[in-house]
Amino acid sequence: MSDVVVVDEASAEVVREAQALIDASTLTDGQAAVSEQGRLQLRGGRRAGVRHLLLRQDGELLGYAQLEDTDPVEPPTGELVVHPSHRGRGYGRQLGQALLNESGKRLRVWAHGGHPAARHLAQVLGLTLFRELRQLRRPLTGVSTSALPEPVLPEGVTVRTFRPGADDAAWLALNASAFAHHPEQGSLSQLDLDDRKAEPWFDPAGFFLAERAGALIGFHWTKVHSAEQLGEVYVLGVAPEAQGIGLGRVLTTIGLRHLERDRGLPTAMLYVDADNMAAVSVYERLGFRTYETDLMYRTES
Repeated sequence: MSDVVVVDEASAEVVREAQALIDASTLTDGQAAVSEQGRLQLRGGRRAGVRHLLLRQDGELLGYAQLEDTDPVEPPTGELVVHPSHRGRGYGRQLGQALLNESGKRLRVWAHGGHPAARHLAQVLGLTLFRELRQLRRPLTGVSTSALPEPVLPEGVTVRTFRPGADDAAWLALNASAFAHHPEQGSLSQLDLDDRKAEPWFDPAGFFLAERAGALIGFHWTKVHSAEQLGEVYVLGVAPEAQGIGLGRVLTTIGLRHLERDRGLPTAMLYVDADNMAAVSVYERLGFRTYETDLMYRTES
């Protein structure tokens, strides 16, 4: 008989088991069922508001879920994954029900890739579609349409790269301001930033900051997925007072040219909310097209 155990902190052994499960799922599905933030929180020790749900049978970890309850307004957010060798036996529903119970029946759940099985599970759990996050991609090399325009900065604006430690506080303040409407990105803390700075992919040479009169007003943080030879527009933000001057497009181009010319990558990708039509339009004019979609479901209440 399978049981779900809830813990506030994953032990080293649980981290190893859960990561192996996530890796096996990624090989089967072509996409990780647990986000980067979720994976960082899995191995990052105890975090306020974060719980780990472990589904075992005869001691074997068959499923893993994570619940993050840190937003003061929105329902907790969950992610779950069942090992590919044990799917189709009701374990997903058991984990999903456990997430519902732990969240007090107020839950948002990501279905990365929007696979039919995840859509069906959401329906079974009584969840409704709430958000659509698109992954867009574009070529950086090899075709004539990949040519990137020469970036022209707005008057009085300069661009430099991030200085770890020295720029942390100013960047966190800018990020919170630029993403005040976005609870996940806008709530990043020093600990979240430190987690990412400690990752093997972190490279300040690909983290661009725009300044005007000595103040940060925009940024483009790029990321390189070395194994996939894929560059990412990881986070792009513009301060509210600097919007409408074309800074976002210029910063996007600067980052893409870095990924192409300095890192030699053939393809770039990014994530954008489907209902953010202004951003979608900017990226499409730069040659990006939808590659795949993540869906978020939520309870009605």
